[in-house]
Amino acid sequence: MNAHLSRAAVAVAATAVTAVSLTACGSTEDADGRPGGSVKSGAIKVGLLLPENQTARYEKFDKPLIEKEVAKFTRGKGQVVYANAKQDAAAQNAQVDAMIASKVNVLLIDPVDAKAIAGAVKKAKDAGIPVIAYDRLAEGPIDAYTSFDNEDVGKVQGKALLEALGDKVKDGPIVMMNGSPTDPNAKQFKSGAHFVLDGKVNVGKEYDTKEWKPENAQTNMAGAIYTLGKGKIVGVYSANDGVAGGIISALKSAGVTPLPPVTGQDAELAGVQRIVAGDQYMTVYKAYAPEAAAAAEMAVALATGEKIDGIINQVVDSPTTKGVPSVLVPGVALTKANVKTVVDDGVYTVAEICTDKFKAACEEIGLK
Repeated sequence: MNAHLSRAAVAVAATAVTAVSLTACGSTEDADGRPGGSVKSGAIKVGLLLPENQTARYEKFDKPLIEKEVAKFTRGKGQVVYANAKQDAAAQNAQVDAMIASKVNVLLIDPVDAKAIAGAVKKAKDAGIPVIAYDRLAEGPIDAYTSFDNEDVGKVQGKALLEALGDKVKDGPIVMMNGSPTDPNAKQFKSGAHFVLDGKVNVGKEYDTKEWKPENAQTNMAGAIYTLGKGKIVGVYSANDGVAGGIISALKSAGVTPLPPVTGQDAELAGVQRIVAGDQYMTVYKAYAPEAAAAAEMAVALATGEKIDGIINQVVDSPTTKGVPSVLVPGVALTKANVKTVVDDGVYTVAEICTDKFKAACEEIGLK
């Protein structure tokens, strides 16, 4: 995917998210002179529940971006009340109870387990608190959803792996290392990847990675290498960058060289550095700002009783709720060829990427 076209696609998505009717969250005044939207909203409390801290994105990007956007849409009057479940579904359910008790006006929930959170979502709704599923599609009576186009993310990963394999695509098996079985996004990534890869590659081994933990991926990959044979694996589909790190550790520990192409997702700093070094082939760069902006804008609108029709760009069905108003943002394939995109977009600086360990590799690809 062309880097400039990719940035344009993200820009279009961001524009679609933020160019919203100001009656919901803007700073205009009503016809009778009363301030509308953000001024009227006052000191609302937005409960933000994120699922884990294994993946760097949640606390490095999502939390501060949502805090910034809520402040923007409420003119500094809104408050974000935050909790991280650290991959514990029961703890997250208890966090919802605590948010209800503290009388938040709206909940943003990125579920550890989409099914397990359904009862807590209903409790919040029964308490009159609107619930937005953030990044992962929670079950239960949610009011809205914002995420990336997850099947498309899987397709982007699958296409990149095919491009990397080229005419070696039939030379041996690939391994598919999917995400956590409790994460509905992982199922969609897998579906999109299979859509592209099925019939074109030989899947030698396939795993779901419990709790998205790199160490679980490393254990699974060691098993795949033992079963399929050292040096026989031609490529690895990895659902995200943390999982890719575990996979690459297993390949290196087994003495596999050269490393087969490995995919990823999230453009984590470690993943970007592995791409620069040539250890990881690609990642899916997802611009978190438009996702966070959509979530914050919908949260403020729902907390103040406004409609969100002008914000959404999709309608999505969950296993329990049909026609959920949604905002879905596209992802971008990031390889050595366009890795500078994350610098141009202000995600990382060259200094952050090109530490002493990666300085020579950065110079080789002109990243300076």
